[in-house]
Amino acid sequence: MLLAACASQPDKPPVHDQIVAPPAPSTAETPVMPDAAGIAPSLTMPREWQHHNGEDYDDIFDRMRAGFALDEVQEPSIDQQLAWFEHNPDYLERVFQRGQRYLYHVVTEVEARGMPLEFALLPVVESAYEPFAYSSSRAAGMWQFIPGTGARFGLKQNWWYDGRRDVIESTRASLDYLQALHDQFDGDWLLAIAAYNVGENSVQRELDYNRSHGKPTDFWHLKLPAETRAYVPKLLALKRLMAEPERYGLEFAVIPNEPYFAVIDTGSQIDLKIAAQLAGTAYDELVALNPGYNRWATDPDGPHRMLVPIDNADGFETALKTLTTEDRVRYAIHEVTRRDTLASIARQYGTSSAVISKINDLKGGKVAVGDTLKIPEISGQLPDKVLLAASRVDRPQADAHRQRQIVYRVRAGETLSSIARRHGMPVSTLAHLNNMGSTDALVKGQRLVIKASSRRYRDEGTASGRRVLYTVRRGDTVYSISRQFQVTVPQLKSWNGLNQNHQIKAGQRLVMYVESKRQQG
Repeated sequence: MLLAACASQPDKPPVHDQIVAPPAPSTAETPVMPDAAGIAPSLTMPREWQHHNGEDYDDIFDRMRAGFALDEVQEPSIDQQLAWFEHNPDYLERVFQRGQRYLYHVVTEVEARGMPLEFALLPVVESAYEPFAYSSSRAAGMWQFIPGTGARFGLKQNWWYDGRRDVIESTRASLDYLQALHDQFDGDWLLAIAAYNVGENSVQRELDYNRSHGKPTDFWHLKLPAETRAYVPKLLALKRLMAEPERYGLEFAVIPNEPYFAVIDTGSQIDLKIAAQLAGTAYDELVALNPGYNRWATDPDGPHRMLVPIDNADGFETALKTLTTEDRVRYAIHEVTRRDTLASIARQYGTSSAVISKINDLKGGKVAVGDTLKIPEISGQLPDKVLLAASRVDRPQADAHRQRQIVYRVRAGETLSSIARRHGMPVSTLAHLNNMGSTDALVKGQRLVIKASSRRYRDEGTASGRRVLYTVRRGDTVYSISRQFQVTVPQLKSWNGLNQNHQIKAGQRLVMYVESKRQQG
């Protein structure tokens, strides 16, 4: 499985007290974590890199390669993962095309802490550098934090905002977590990476077991879940490929070693559509840089900042100073009449009852004659990714319903196709349930979800749910779009009359029926 969801929440109450979540910094800058003596640690970074200016490189990939520090390991599982990457260069091309917005920031933050720059590749394994990625285990963001672990590491999560998707905050938290795991496991980065995936208690239990039975305690000798046994090799395989792409017949387009975005202090809440207009940038681009916001505007309680393309930063900052507080987020005033209900008011203004209730702090969603309500004048249709994120906040019970699953343990020689046939389900649905591709290889002992809530996975080709129109972008595939909107490949093909030979093209419009209520906010 190429894309592993990070289930980093301990599966039992902690028995070891080594990991203490540090407080979230109050600014966008990520401090270098000092050691016990108050000196910034060099950890395992090459000595020559410690004295080298990473800014000297023209290509961000060259800068990353110079900071690779994990030991080279010869293991069959690494070769297996490497073969997949080697034979799917188009996948990596799409990932890095999307990730170029974030790579400079991630590389800079990893480098500032003296950590191995392989960690800049971890979001490739976790989420394909998709900040709106969401897994069946409720992990969110390009670093794939589940809610509990996100809270432990200072990631704010509320109706307006989810720090797990915030580029700056999630990167800070993930590196905090990896650093803490590194310290717990006596400087062993492979154990830290494994624990990031499966949880520190699971790794610690296996370590304790091996020690008590006189067995080796390195990663390769621990009895960990199949997903985790594949997770570490994926990162090491990716590092090996990126270190010498020409050896594998690959060439990656240069990504400039320069900031993609600037962080601008907005001072207060602002509508994202208005912010995009002020910055002179596309709305979708601003959303991609600020994926932490669940709604049409930033959180009124902060963070009060906006990431904008570096070339637009000065213009945005200047235009922001000319905007009054009233013009940053616009509201209409509605006085409730005898005939009004919350639902009718929502329909009248093209919003939702949940939005009006939240904005006006309505207890039980009730309105009374004479009440004065603030109604947000939303300045544009929200992108579908934001609508899906909002729906998960508005309907948390749907997430709980998804946890009722049937799990299957893979036997020797089995494939996704053979398991799907045995259980009478399309292979695409089985792959979708497990965040896999339909042709991904399986490992004996690997656990697969074979049944989940029918509210999420409908029968193939059934046109139910909210109708969504999606414009295909460069690098999109039928599989990536179906995964993004949590529908199956056969559904997507059926709704759009696509067969095996039909290729989608940038600019093409696809229709989908997404299982979430339309949310305007």
